[in-house]
Amino acid sequence: MTEKMEINGASFVEVDGLKLRLLRSDDRPSIPIILTGPWPESLYAFARIWPKLAAEAPLVALDLPGFGRSEGRTDLMSPRTMGHFLPKIIDALGLDRIHAVCPDVGTSAILFAAHSRPDLFESLVVGSGATDAALTTGGLKEIIDAPSTKPFEGGTGEDFAAGSIKRMMKQSPDPRILEDYRASSSGRRFIEAMAYVRAYPGDLAELRATLPDIRTPVLSIWGALDPIVPPTNADVLNKALPRTLSVVLDAGHFVWEDRADEYATAVLDWIRGGYRSA
Repeated sequence: MTEKMEINGASFVEVDGLKLRLLRSDDRPSIPIILTGPWPESLYAFARIWPKLAAEAPLVALDLPGFGRSEGRTDLMSPRTMGHFLPKIIDALGLDRIHAVCPDVGTSAILFAAHSRPDLFESLVVGSGATDAALTTGGLKEIIDAPSTKPFEGGTGEDFAAGSIKRMMKQSPDPRILEDYRASSSGRRFIEAMAYVRAYPGDLAELRATLPDIRTPVLSIWGALDPIVPPTNADVLNKALPRTLSVVLDAGHFVWEDRADEYATAVLDWIRGGYRSA
């Protein structure tokens, strides 16, 4: 029987004083997969690919600190500091070695994590996340380049999130999931989350310097028509990582939503052994 992602079935775990939201699938005798929620979505972004992946391996979907419905902390809102915090989460979950599926804002964080703690990772799946701030476009570049977040504080976080999803996603999410996305950006959460991507210029330059030392196999999946993180960002990984493969799908930014079957197939082919030949 195919296991569906249980909407509103998430729980919380405390890590270093922060309550982090997660959702687990049934256990299976294989290497676990951690999936980190994209911004401005949440862990429910994986609802469409969850059944296929859950049939293969135990899953843990996670809202990163400061994203989704997880508590945040100012010092963690950058790729570098988030990357150094991720091993604490993995240890708190009692996991020894994992595959990590971390699109969007998770891309840079998980690469930092793999550099500092390669023992934790069997392989990585990234993509739709900037590898160079200069290669961002559209609204994301505007957030990064703005002198402050003040120009974005006229509207509500919920409207910012819903608006970006409506503009860039072809497949409308379940209304309950869309409401979760809105709640994930409520109040000042959306504005506060901007700190993460506004750290890209410095942190991504530091990340690029470490890429040649990352021996963990990395699959990156990109949308050919992504209006904010074009697939030219894949070139940075392809040129620097020792063990990598990139896939470009006919989609915009939310590849895991708009090309769910192809995205899930690419991930499954990878974790079933494709990563060993990368």
